[in-house]
Amino acid sequence: MRLPVLFAVPILATLLPLAVPAETRVPASASEIALSFAPVVREAAPAVVNIYATRVVEQRVSPFAADPFFDRFFRDLGRRQPRVQNSLGSGVIVSADGIVVSNYHVVGQADAIRVVLNDRREYEAEVMLADEDSDLAVLRLSDAADLPFLPLRDSDGVEVGELVLAIGNPFGVGQTVSQGIVSGLARSGLSIDGGRGYFIQTDAAINPGNSGGALVDTAGRLLGINTAILTQSGGSNGIGFAIPANLVRSFLAQAEAGEERFRRPWAGVNGQAVDAAMADAMGLPRPEGVVLTELDAASPFRKAGLRAGDVVLMIGGQRTDSPQEVMFRLSAMGIGATARVTYLRDGDEREAEVALIAPPDDPPRETLTLRESVLAGLTVERINPAVSAELGLPLAAEGVVVRDAESFAARAGLRPGDLLLEINGRRVERPRDVLIASRDNARWWQVDILREGQPLRLRFRL
Repeated sequence: MRLPVLFAVPILATLLPLAVPAETRVPASASEIALSFAPVVREAAPAVVNIYATRVVEQRVSPFAADPFFDRFFRDLGRRQPRVQNSLGSGVIVSADGIVVSNYHVVGQADAIRVVLNDRREYEAEVMLADEDSDLAVLRLSDAADLPFLPLRDSDGVEVGELVLAIGNPFGVGQTVSQGIVSGLARSGLSIDGGRGYFIQTDAAINPGNSGGALVDTAGRLLGINTAILTQSGGSNGIGFAIPANLVRSFLAQAEAGEERFRRPWAGVNGQAVDAAMADAMGLPRPEGVVLTELDAASPFRKAGLRAGDVVLMIGGQRTDSPQEVMFRLSAMGIGATARVTYLRDGDEREAEVALIAPPDDPPRETLTLRESVLAGLTVERINPAVSAELGLPLAAEGVVVRDAESFAARAGLRPGDLLLEINGRRVERPRDVLIASRDNARWWQVDILREGQPLRLRFRL
């Protein structure tokens, strides 16, 4: 049984001199009195901005005064009128010529963006690059020069316990600074983003309006972009999350290269985190890494020699203990880089060099849009790795997928991402099969699809 600390004190006292208690005294100089985070805030705060975004949406005006009983049965009745949605958030200037990073949910779908600096200067901004899955957006300020900006720190070097500051505009009250520590790393699989993200956790107070603001270290360097909190009340409970600066750096590189949408390296693999039961079954000393369960024939991991059953331990010298962490590491490196992958096979640790590539657009997607048929407004494509990556399809998906559904195709119940299996009993394997089937003169129509892994049958009559 482990002895309480109480019993260890006399033993240590015979070996070491008695510790002298620290002197408690009044601060003796102006510098001691002023000891604070003020110098860091003074340098970092001017580079954190307030963002005001507006978006015009169509809203239906109910002819039944929004009565819920009638709205259930007459959802499509009533005229539509435009309504302006406003959002408030924060952003971080990362270059002197006016490049700003914020969250997608703040500016990603905005029609107009106004950025206000700490010194009350205002700029119009446009989105250079935005990605909903990562919840990041890169903006460019109009006619900006010589602006204060934050340097990015290597977020892989961040440690739990480091002091940090969160700077933003919570609840629209004005720029606010809160202080805390890094309370966790490699947070993934959270409900806040559907389990896709990978975050730095902090207990620095983050509230609505802080989204897109800066998480900085005591040297005034950007560690991450504040993006979300876990809360039951809507306010801060001390569990906030920031997108690591290394992913932000990859976004900035693509924005400066002229990309309009973020391009992730394609792994072409499926995997799952190794838990205790799996580690025991595989004879591993402890649960760690990600076991590969499926590899596409064109996967760069397969071409580098990896196969199903291998356990990926590290990428680029950094641990990978979840599928989200694997994708974060690859995304931070970017397309064109080469990743050093450390993995286990049959108990032996091995290494491989994996070339990070864009998802192959092969075989050709054969995009087809129906204009004049019973399925007018339907756009379909042949599935390949690039199409699967764009629409978030399973690795094993094949055949034909709905890219877009408008007009009658939408009214028939089809949605983007649906996999077409059969139309009126005719099997669909290529886009041209959809065109041939659409020429049928039948009055009753039956379309078999696969939606989010579930088979569905849509039936309608002309």
